[in-house]
Amino acid sequence: MKIILAKAKWERWDQPLLPFLEDAAGAGFSATEIYIPAMAESPEECARFHRLAGLGLVAQIITEGQDVSDHIRCFEERFLKALDCGPLVVNSHSGRDIWSLDDNLRLFDKTLELEARHGVPICHETHRSRALFCAPAARAILAARPELKLTADFSHWLCVHESDLSDQQESVAAAISSACHIHARVGHSQGPEVADPRVPEWRQWLDLSLGFWRRIAEARRAGGAAFLTITPEFGPPPYMPTHPATGEPLADPWELNCWMAGFLRRELISGHPD
Repeated sequence: MKIILAKAKWERWDQPLLPFLEDAAGAGFSATEIYIPAMAESPEECARFHRLAGLGLVAQIITEGQDVSDHIRCFEERFLKALDCGPLVVNSHSGRDIWSLDDNLRLFDKTLELEARHGVPICHETHRSRALFCAPAARAILAARPELKLTADFSHWLCVHESDLSDQQESVAAAISSACHIHARVGHSQGPEVADPRVPEWRQWLDLSLGFWRRIAEARRAGGAAFLTITPEFGPPPYMPTHPATGEPLADPWELNCWMAGFLRRELISGHPD
């Protein structure tokens, strides 16, 4: 199984696509992750520029609207636009935490229909405010729709539950077995992003997160998957903690994401020739 490291455009929203792709390739990434609705370039340009740079794409979208029907229409429109960009997978912030299980399942049923029709994997992110915002909600949804694929971003669950998730092993295991994309950001019990994963003070949370990611990689290999996409996803402020007096970020997110890519190469990719 090939592990594909993707560079998020999060901290460089204003940079034109082509120089961003050149920077991502120069930093050793094999793909990018881009929020498609905010992209200035056309889907055709996005696909062409990625081919020229020799990079794959994780296309990110979100669902929005007043009710479930709005979110379903939004998903279909944005998913079809994302397809024109030529993605490896589509990562979606899907549904709402305030909806009933049945309402969220209405949306997920539509996404499964579109995934089957077009053949591109759709990974739904374990993100705050979304349908998969916490471990019990995700477990209930996966029990009802076991064919769903997830983007595992457990940094959100750590702060939602204010814990290391050790008391929710069955729910975490269900999410791990369904994950086909990873957001490799390190969270903690009080927030979704540590200030700097390189320092010893945050090592316990880095090690905990690495354990989740290793289990996902092992599950994907055991299942015969061709690839696993991983996006180091340390973001700019307000995700990135800042100095209280100046508002300056405590670290450079681009630097952290490049460091995380190297860490993943050592810890997840080294020793696996495939």
